[in-house]
Amino acid sequence: MRALYVIILFVFGLSSAAAQRTVDFAEAPSSGDALIVGVTGFDSLDALGAIIGADALANLRRAVAATGFKPEAGETASFVSGAESYGEIYLVAVSDDMRPRDWEDFGGRAALLGRASKAPRVSVLAPEMNADDAVDAAFGAVIGGYSFDKYKSDAPPIAGALSFVTGTPGAARASFNSERRHVAEAVNWTRDMQSEPANVLYPEEFVRRARAQFEGVRNISISVLDVRAMERLGMGAILGVGKGSVRPPRMMIVRYDGGAAGAPPIVFAGKGITFDSGGISLKANKGMWAMKADMTGAAAVTGATLGLAKSRAPVNVVAIAALAENMPGANAQRPGDVVKTMSGKTIEIMSTDAEGRLVLADAVWYAQRGFSPSLLVDVATLTGSVGRALGDEYAGLFTRDDAIAERLRAAGEAAGEDLWRLPLHPNHFKQLSSVIADAKNGDTGPPGASTGAAFIGSFIAEDTPWAHLDIAGVDWREEPTATAPKGASGFGVRLLDRLARDSH
Repeated sequence: MRALYVIILFVFGLSSAAAQRTVDFAEAPSSGDALIVGVTGFDSLDALGAIIGADALANLRRAVAATGFKPEAGETASFVSGAESYGEIYLVAVSDDMRPRDWEDFGGRAALLGRASKAPRVSVLAPEMNADDAVDAAFGAVIGGYSFDKYKSDAPPIAGALSFVTGTPGAARASFNSERRHVAEAVNWTRDMQSEPANVLYPEEFVRRARAQFEGVRNISISVLDVRAMERLGMGAILGVGKGSVRPPRMMIVRYDGGAAGAPPIVFAGKGITFDSGGISLKANKGMWAMKADMTGAAAVTGATLGLAKSRAPVNVVAIAALAENMPGANAQRPGDVVKTMSGKTIEIMSTDAEGRLVLADAVWYAQRGFSPSLLVDVATLTGSVGRALGDEYAGLFTRDDAIAERLRAAGEAAGEDLWRLPLHPNHFKQLSSVIADAKNGDTGPPGASTGAAFIGSFIAEDTPWAHLDIAGVDWREEPTATAPKGASGFGVRLLDRLARDSH
């Protein structure tokens, strides 16, 4: 059985769409703090004696024994400290071989425990938690403590700080504030966007909010294609998806030039369907409410670029958000229609509910024509079949290149957002054949996730390094994890951030 740690955490107020304790660092707990303690076993409680005193430690040991708490990784428990100078004590069991993502999980659990405390500050302690570990834990606390309470009239106020105890708090604070804080806030911004109802968030509003986030950020340029501009460029695919809605489509391009001048950028293209009714191919009502988050790909690529830009990462990145609302209005495109894409290729519309691949067809072509990317990654909540295949543990990864697959897999592993490679076979491209057009967008048969990837891939030049991420199974969580609460996950921001930094 692996050894476990007990960690003590102090929590203070953070801010996002939901109130959170702020995150900071300290060399030692302060009087009046609640404590969150990481433990690897019962012997690791001994270190608390120097903080709370021998008598309080003895009382704590008796309380732990009485409750039957076992230090198995991920388990938590709370106790009255019995010490005059400290409030309640929370124990968090952790393993003895902590990876960065395990420290993030620890921080996420600490943030949730900190919500329960009435102490003005909660101090978080763990054996051998150095400055880098504390930064990882603080990152996990910011994203793990998230909740979307904007529309709740009775959301409880949360104030105070969550303070991670380490021997070099100044170094930890500087490191966190220079990079990880910006990435964590980008994850939570992406979740905010996912969580907003579609009557509030639509293509033009998505653009407005993105512009507001990038206001004043260095080395950023933003351009937006409206309907007239897309018509001039021949983007019949994205325009066709948006025809049934009174909310016109948009294509937003965010360019961050933080790397070498003239170096080709990595381009992230995201599906941004702000609501997907299915169009004329109308979805069933059950679960349709969740289609407000069908813009997660666009939010994730925008959020990843936001985190990279705010932390001044030395990379060149472009995010393209292909934004439309898919509605069954009087002017909506129909099954059987034919549209012409920016590439010149024609598409027979077999299902108006296969709309994500349509908006991306124009987006990835625009990316190749405009930026000659060093790597092009599209991100989409594309198919239900990927969730049936992989559940909520992995996003689907598709690429023609083994080296690119490994780069993305490694980035996901490091970032805590796992990918599983699925097949992209020549037969999947053949299944796209149409009787009257160059390709069809649906009615291709199984495997749906692979044929969806092949459809997008058919708009990618052979010499363009490319990968497709189908995140339909991981964008919205029914069961929370330590760093992703129930609801919007913000999946993709951490992964793309890591990919870009590792490509430097």
